[in-house]
Amino acid sequence: QVQLVESGGGLVQAGGSLRLSCAASGRTFSSYAMGWFRQAPGKEREFVAVIRWRGDSTYYADSVKGRFTISGDNAKNTVYLQMSTLKPEDTAVYYCAADSRGTSFGYLVSQYAYEYWGQGTQVTVSS
Repeated sequence: QVQLVESGGGLVQAGGSLRLSCAASGRTFSSYAMGWFRQAPGKEREFVAVIRWRGDSTYYADSVKGRFTISGDNAKNTVYLQMSTLKPEDTAVYYCAADSRGTSFGYLVSQYAYEYWGQGTQVTVSS
């Protein structure tokens, strides 16, 4: 059984920063890519960012581009999300996810590309 555990969420004022972490534990597996999604109350889960370990390719949602940075350690199946210049509209539960099947890069913006999910961590940005 693979488990992903997020940490680092919390309450921050608009303009502030937070760093989310996600670590895999349990059965040893090799991830192909790891991503972050978020879900605000009453809204659908949406893609935030992804990192594919081969070539360290990254991709971001337009809404966070230039403000968020995804990074990680492939060997440890650990991924981070550095969030800066946070806005109230960034308020959501943030989930990390892992893909071990080698999904095509373009499809990694879809939540259905990922087999493993964390339980989520709340990020609240006050105005």
